[in-house]
Amino acid sequence: MADPELPDAAARELYRAILAGGGRIRIADIPAERADTVQSLLDLGLLKPYITTGSLGAVNPRAVSARLGADLRAAGTRLLQRAEQLPYLLGDLTDAYDTAPRRHDQTGTTRIVEGADDIRHRIIQLSEELCHEALSLQPGGARPADAIDDIVAHAGSFVASGGSMRTIYESTARLDGPTVQLAARLTDIGCHIRVTAFALTKMMIFDRTVAVIPASADHNAAAFVEDPATVAFLADVFERFWQLSEGVNWTALAAGSADSAMHEKVGRLLVQGLTQRAIAGRLGLSERTVAGHIARLRELYDAETLFQLGWQMRGSRDG
Repeated sequence: MADPELPDAAARELYRAILAGGGRIRIADIPAERADTVQSLLDLGLLKPYITTGSLGAVNPRAVSARLGADLRAAGTRLLQRAEQLPYLLGDLTDAYDTAPRRHDQTGTTRIVEGADDIRHRIIQLSEELCHEALSLQPGGARPADAIDDIVAHAGSFVASGGSMRTIYESTARLDGPTVQLAARLTDIGCHIRVTAFALTKMMIFDRTVAVIPASADHNAAAFVEDPATVAFLADVFERFWQLSEGVNWTALAAGSADSAMHEKVGRLLVQGLTQRAIAGRLGLSERTVAGHIARLRELYDAETLFQLGWQMRGSRDG
């Protein structure tokens, strides 16, 4: 890998100007004479395009340093010293990022961010900086149609980089077509989504370090909480909901069909309390075949044990 071209004086000045303007700039507002400078920041990864809003957003130099550092280390020991110097080489931009005023932010361990675009921008930043685990409670209902592709794309990048994503919807989400379609796409790329009969309040937690909760009744403001005790408490709340929630076959639901006929027969008998051997005898199947159906049902309903599977399937049918 060739040494990365670090931003020149003009690129650094533009980056600082974007930070001073709130961390984003509309593509339409970029003067033609600055196109090459913008492209250099995009090539390096210090700017990221958001197609749905027609804008470019500033990326934390720490994330850029980490990515480039990993690439350099992989290239061999010849580039090791260069990789170790990257945090220092981007130090002035990191200082600019850390000291830049956050629009509508409050000081302390809780920051209030107002406006849907600003909230979404900050959440995307967190998903890139804290990329190991994401937990969320979603009350349900369709997301904005123009945001769904971005949601799936960002979730795919998060999971592909080794991150784990778990989400809980309210049970009524299974009746909302757009939500079902989104959930099916997310589970196909490795996300885990369950439903619960309890009413939920919107919440997101990244790496058990930062929690995002509503800061206004209309959800036009969000509190980004970094207090360790508070975040740990909210993570425990999520885990309690997760244990009480049930898995859903989102793919089958999105396709407008249930599981196969044999899956349904095995499932009905399992809910009735029959053993694997009894189900095999009732349906004229081998125990091995029944075990295969049960394994598939456990996967579809995200159940860890047979008892949990029976309980979740019973709840699904009762609902």
